[in-house]
Amino acid sequence: MNTNLTVNGRPHALDLDTRVTLLDALRDHLKLTGSKKGCDHGQCGACTVLVNGQRINACLSLAVMHDGDEITTVEGLSSDGRSPLQAAFVRHDGMQCGYCTPGQLCSATGVLDEIAKGWPSHVSADLEGPFDLTREELAERMSGNICRCSCYPGINKAILSVAEDETVHREAAE
Repeated sequence: MNTNLTVNGRPHALDLDTRVTLLDALRDHLKLTGSKKGCDHGQCGACTVLVNGQRINACLSLAVMHDGDEITTVEGLSSDGRSPLQAAFVRHDGMQCGYCTPGQLCSATGVLDEIAKGWPSHVSADLEGPFDLTREELAERMSGNICRCSCYPGINKAILSVAEDETVHREAAE
């Protein structure tokens, strides 16, 4: 099936078997190998990408379902060097083996966007935002991303530091 995907801002026309997952299309057809195949069951989050700004597990989604969609992989998080999250992961030692890092970065990008939009989580005290990114909120929102090396302290510090920076910049602009 002919499928048109915009990946990291670049259009791609692909002729795919309808059974090809989005993850396999990215890795095998577009050679974007940042997103990892971990469990292939949607349980580890290593394959997390952003589709139209929302995070999904690419291993659980068929590529043809995303005809015309905007997809962002870890390779597209920044057009000029490291994104603020990528820099924070390095600064706070939020990785060890690095296998889960692309999925963690894409998921964290989605989390920060959800918080900015005022979307509640299962642990939010109420349904009305704005929400602070507390440790409880962060744990709930990132619960679909597993780090087998247990770098959670560094990952959490990195995400919380970027959230704090964004809050300071937003408040200064107001």
